[in-house]
Amino acid sequence: MDKIFNKLRNLDAYPKVNEDFYNRTLAGGVVTVVSAAVMLFLFFSELRLYFYTVTESKLLVDTSRGETLHINFDVTFPAVRCSMLSLDALDISGEQHLDIRHNIMKKRIDANGNVIDERRDGIGAPKIERPLQRDGGRLGHGEKYCGSCFGAEESDDHCCNSCEEVREAYRKKGWALTNMDLIDQCQREGYVQSVKDEEGEGCNILGSLDVNKVAGNFHFATGKSFLQSAIFLVDLLALQDDHYNISHRINKLSFGDHFPGLVNPLDGVKWVQGPTHGVYQYFIKVVPTIYTNARGRVIHSNQYSVTEHFKSSELGVAVPGVFFIYDISPIKVNFKEEHVPFLHFLTNICAIIGGIFTVAGIVDSSIYYGQRTIKKKMELGKYR
Repeated sequence: MDKIFNKLRNLDAYPKVNEDFYNRTLAGGVVTVVSAAVMLFLFFSELRLYFYTVTESKLLVDTSRGETLHINFDVTFPAVRCSMLSLDALDISGEQHLDIRHNIMKKRIDANGNVIDERRDGIGAPKIERPLQRDGGRLGHGEKYCGSCFGAEESDDHCCNSCEEVREAYRKKGWALTNMDLIDQCQREGYVQSVKDEEGEGCNILGSLDVNKVAGNFHFATGKSFLQSAIFLVDLLALQDDHYNISHRINKLSFGDHFPGLVNPLDGVKWVQGPTHGVYQYFIKVVPTIYTNARGRVIHSNQYSVTEHFKSSELGVAVPGVFFIYDISPIKVNFKEEHVPFLHFLTNICAIIGGIFTVAGIVDSSIYYGQRTIKKKMELGKYR
């Protein structure tokens, strides 16, 4: 073992110098302190860079199929009452959703923006327990109650036991129901009075939609849409001039889940209508985005860009509303968070320590031998 240790000792590339031959100087001490400070500064800078995540982006062709697009929205209409506001969605595949209520919340607000009431069902009053009968309620004896649809029945046994069911029957027929005072169910439910009670109020509508991942639009209209001969019409329900005011504020509009660094350009956007009525349109380009964080969690979301346009009613626009017309980009963005590799960090630390130690040694030697040379010349009287 002693022979092996001796051979290893002969391989020592760092021969040690006896302390008796050391010569410590003031300049050497200053160089040591400065180099140590620089070394610590560069070490902590490299350590912070190691913990800092770098996000790399790539552009890819989006080859996904059959996916859905999740839309989150929160829009406030200061001059449109909740009973007059409806949400519809259409896309180029032919799918249509009229007067959407699922996952929708409506909040009645006053002129100061304070919440008066909120309801998840949206428009409509609760059903009456005993609706008016076709026979006037004269039969009795346990017969089945069946409210009239006022000419919109689809069959002999079709019943409309609420104001909302009458309106739905009219929409299926393609008829516009404009005078609610003539509908007994609406009178008994107090529907007309509830609409009048909301006069001067605004509405905050928020929720989410799941639509096909194809081009389409969703819009907020002052009325309830129905389809007639492939043309969308609107039941306006005794519409008055103030209901045409589609001034709005977009509190939130996003397509998919949030991820770090995501900016939604329509969040906080406000538009105030002038003297001209019409339709306000947002043309949105949706860019599919995949975000992978440093821990490997994958978030499928979307970014978007937008342009705006107001179409005046003087050009023949029949129904005022706010339209969000979106198209899907064929290019997908892939964001990925990455840390500096540990071996790269370790290599940089070694380079910092070794480099500064070497440079400091050169500086110290230069100062030391420079001082000795000057001192000798001064002793010989040759230094001027």
